[in-house]
Amino acid sequence: MNEMDRKILRTLQAEPGLSMQALSERVGLSHTPCWRRLRKLEQAGVVDTRAVVLDQDGVGLPISVFAHLKLKQHDETTLEAFERTMLDCPMIVECFSIAGSSDYICRIVVESIAAYETLLKKTLLHLPGVSEVNSQVALKRVKLTTRLPI
Repeated sequence: MNEMDRKILRTLQAEPGLSMQALSERVGLSHTPCWRRLRKLEQAGVVDTRAVVLDQDGVGLPISVFAHLKLKQHDETTLEAFERTMLDCPMIVECFSIAGSSDYICRIVVESIAAYETLLKKTLLHLPGVSEVNSQVALKRVKLTTRLPI
C-alpha cells in the first residue's frame, strides 16, 4: 500500500457513499486508475465493507451493554460453536476474543435494561460453553468511530 492508496482509504472512511467520480476527484486521480486501485484494495480484503453508521438513540436502541463472557472449556468445538452463535444474534454488534479474566467481550445494543435482562436470561447464559457473564452498562458514549488512523 502506498500513500495514494491510503488517501483513497482515508477519503472513503470519511465519506463511504462517494461516487467513483467524486472519489477520484477528491484524491486527484482520473476515474479509471482510482477505480483500479480501489478494486485492488477490495480484492485484497483491505476494504472489508462499506457501511452507514446509525444513531443508536435515533433507531430506538439507546442502551449499550458490554458483556464479558467466560467459557467452561476451551476446546476447538466449544469455541467454534460459541463464535458461530455470536454471528446469529443481531443485538450483539461486536464480539472480541480477549486475553485476561474473560474469554470474550461483546457490545450489545438494546432498547432497555429489561430487554437486556431478557437477552441475558434467555440467550447469553445458554450460549455454547458459557459459564459466566459479567455485564457493564454504558452511561454515555464519549466516542464512536469507524475510521482507522491510516
